[in-house]
Amino acid sequence: MALEMESMAAGIGVSVSVLRFLLCFVATIPVSFIWRLVPSPPAKHLYAAASGALLSYLSFGFSSNLHFLVPMLLGYASMVFARNHCGIITFVLGFGYLIGCHVFYMSGDAWKEGGIDATGALMVLTLKVISCAINYNDGVLKEEGLRESQKKNRLIKLPSLIEYFGYCLCCGSHFAGPVYEIKDYLDWTEGKGIWSHSEKGPSPSPYGATIRALLQAAFCMALYLYLVPKFPLSRFTEPIYQEWGFWKRLSYQYMSGFTARWKYYFIWSISEASIILSGLGFSGWTESSPPKPRWDRAKNVDIIGVEFAKSSVQLPLVWNIQVSTWLRHYVYDRLVKPGKKPGFFQLLATQTVSAVWHGLYPGYIIFFVQSALMIAGSRVIYRWQQAVPPTMDVVKKILVFINFAYTVLVLNYSCVGFIVLSLRETLASYGSVHFIGTFLPVALILLSYVIKPPRPAKSKPRKEE
Repeated sequence: MALEMESMAAGIGVSVSVLRFLLCFVATIPVSFIWRLVPSPPAKHLYAAASGALLSYLSFGFSSNLHFLVPMLLGYASMVFARNHCGIITFVLGFGYLIGCHVFYMSGDAWKEGGIDATGALMVLTLKVISCAINYNDGVLKEEGLRESQKKNRLIKLPSLIEYFGYCLCCGSHFAGPVYEIKDYLDWTEGKGIWSHSEKGPSPSPYGATIRALLQAAFCMALYLYLVPKFPLSRFTEPIYQEWGFWKRLSYQYMSGFTARWKYYFIWSISEASIILSGLGFSGWTESSPPKPRWDRAKNVDIIGVEFAKSSVQLPLVWNIQVSTWLRHYVYDRLVKPGKKPGFFQLLATQTVSAVWHGLYPGYIIFFVQSALMIAGSRVIYRWQQAVPPTMDVVKKILVFINFAYTVLVLNYSCVGFIVLSLRETLASYGSVHFIGTFLPVALILLSYVIKPPRPAKSKPRKEE
């Protein structure tokens, strides 16, 4: 069996550990289908927990489940014994344990070299555990002081241990996401809310949306396997790269980022297929006639949206969508004081949390600080664009194109740090193009203090006739 695994892994150009992970990851699809056949909510919770633990064991070994148990039990204990502070306690302990695992396993180096370990799954699990504790913490707060997302997701009652374990490990979603709320998981399992039978008829069929996600996954993997030999990361340290001119180096950085993204598109497409097939991916009905089912809950990426984003501000809305939503609800929004508007501090703090969540590699931290600068610079261009009067439509279109070109350049420049990780390689790659992707957003931010666009006039409310 081991020889067969080795030959199969060699045939597709991956390590045995990565092949084992991919097989278990794809197995989440039939596992999700079987979930639909389990008869009662308690049995569904038990099946979700047991199947998730089994897939983790087969993929990463026995130690993976021990690692998962630590934040899960810490989070549950904080909810039982310290409800009024369980959110912040779980946040600190969960992130602390995750950072410890990142440092101990140096997972970024393993991933970069084609290996894999349970730390990636632990990253997703940590977010689920923290959100559950924060929502339980929100359950003791007065409803009138809460945001809409807090009101929607708050937990009044402590989930049972089997409900909690089922939520954390369900459908193998802890492998690569998507992150979802425990309240949605409980409603789905118990057939409540949008999953209950209504006047719109029985539960919608997930098969068409599942096939679409699988076809997307196949295309993404095929394109990635075609591109990756042509644009290897090792090229950044080869003498030939230093011999190229500025524009060729910048083009190679673009193609390296473009190539790397298709690996993530593949992974998230498989996750999407799995969650859709289980039924959890259902997110309601459209307003069309007749109404059609939407499957947005499982969607983690909008490929066209990423590759053709008109503004850097749009990127968190189309890339790693569910984690971006988590960061917005549990970090960004909660750093904004009531009655105040969010600013650069909230953006930078959120990006820093995201960087630490990925790992303590300099490349991650530099990338997410760069992302905060990139978004802030894009906002400057957008404000200038909004200030252009309607009579100067050509100027407005030029600014739209400039924002698009700026986003393409700075994104692909920045993401080199995300994929090479080390400080030396990150700075060397940035320096090879004269740090253009760092200087450009900083220049725009500084220029915004000189060229201040007027605030758009607020439209007066119409008087009722």
